[in-house]
Amino acid sequence: MATKHEQILSFIESLKVGNKISVRQIAKELNVSEGTAYRAIKEAENNGLVSTIERVGTIRIERKQKENFEHLTFAEIISIVDGQVLGGREGLYKTLNKFVIGAMKLDAMMRYTEKDSLLIVGNRTEAHQLALQEGAAVLITGGFDTDEETKQLADEKKLPIISTSYDTFTVAAMINRAIYDQLIKKEIVVVGDIYNHLEDTYYLHAKDMVNQWYHLEEKTTHSRYPVVDEKHKVVGIVTSKDVIGKNSQTPIDRVMTKHPLTVSKETSLAYAAHMMVWEGIEIMPVVDTHHHLEGIISRQDVLKALQHIQRQPQVGDTIDDIISNYFDQDENDTESTYQAQITPQMTNQLGTLSHGVFVSFVIESARRILRQQKKGDLVVEIYPYILLNRSNWRHRSPLNPKL
Repeated sequence: MATKHEQILSFIESLKVGNKISVRQIAKELNVSEGTAYRAIKEAENNGLVSTIERVGTIRIERKQKENFEHLTFAEIISIVDGQVLGGREGLYKTLNKFVIGAMKLDAMMRYTEKDSLLIVGNRTEAHQLALQEGAAVLITGGFDTDEETKQLADEKKLPIISTSYDTFTVAAMINRAIYDQLIKKEIVVVGDIYNHLEDTYYLHAKDMVNQWYHLEEKTTHSRYPVVDEKHKVVGIVTSKDVIGKNSQTPIDRVMTKHPLTVSKETSLAYAAHMMVWEGIEIMPVVDTHHHLEGIISRQDVLKALQHIQRQPQVGDTIDDIISNYFDQDENDTESTYQAQITPQMTNQLGTLSHGVFVSFVIESARRILRQQKKGDLVVEIYPYILLNRSNWRHRSPLNPKL
């Protein structure tokens, strides 16, 4: 019989994506203590079933697809930019495919805005509505709000519309950095990132008959299945070579391969790949610490994930990298002068230079000066107060040539 903890996890998993849950609600509905409910919700969060968002609460989310483990959900975007949800809460679990900076004319903006993308834009209500119609979420910068009609549209489309006090450039830099942080974290991929969960796994019980294998094979076209006992612990693997020629009423536990190799969700993908290739294994059961079946991993899953990792850029251009490309340097015997071109994306909602861009320019200037003086690569730390000799700092702007 399942424990209270397991019952709560099953209940949470059965909830519709987007549903809001709380410790008190779970405790009341399942007649458990609030402490038990809290621990189960925390485990559900670790397993990617729910997400807790400040000023929103805890909501049931959809597990990220295996091929999208480096992508961010809209719920994660809110945490990154310290945002506030204005509408479309039911869509917070969705995955962000790309983001678009709306520093252009409306028709040009819409050419780049597509389904499951995020439009980062200021106080432009028409753009908010058009983006939602295209299936994109909206992130409003500068702390602006939007009208009630747009909020209702976001609720209907189940697409989040979020407001943040940061300017457009700072938001883009924060999201960009978070995406690369995700990639860095996933340089060591584990089985838990890609395995097939229990609800998507076909398996047999030890007391099933051989004819049940044939039913599954006809249904799934697969030929290998894990075998579990009455406590749901993995006790074997059964394949086509095990059942061929056997009586259809023979119990599975008499023909299966006992004591199969297993992995946990924390096992590195590299180790799993090595074992599967070395031992010639097509599938491996994924088990918990008590050897209960949690899913399976196939050789095809492993190879596909390894190929995906190899296609990922090891080093990508961050927003800071892009800024450095706009730098011009003039040197003489006594001083170095830096000039930088300002693009529309580098401005805030008032049309002036974004504070985040300005800081990045200062840091890039300092980095180049230090590299020149010290003849080596250095890391520049950001401090709250920066003193700058304004006579040696100039930039030209297409928006205001006199700036």
